[in-house]
Amino acid sequence: MVVHPPQDGGRRVTVHGEPVGMAYGLMDLEEFLRLAGLDPDNVALDDPALIEWQGGGPEVWE
Repeated sequence: MVVHPPQDGGRRVTVHGEPVGMAYGLMDLEEFLRLAGLDPDNVALDDPALIEWQGGGPEVWE
């Protein structure tokens, strides 16, 4: 999963190169994790093996 740099108050999210939508906060990102078949309760958002943060980490949305 790639969380792209902030734009327009949110961040574009792709999974395996395919766009899955725009996240406007961590709750949206958790939903994309669920859709990708992962349990967000068991995913460390700072795990670079699972999530590539571009343009800032999970605390950056604007």
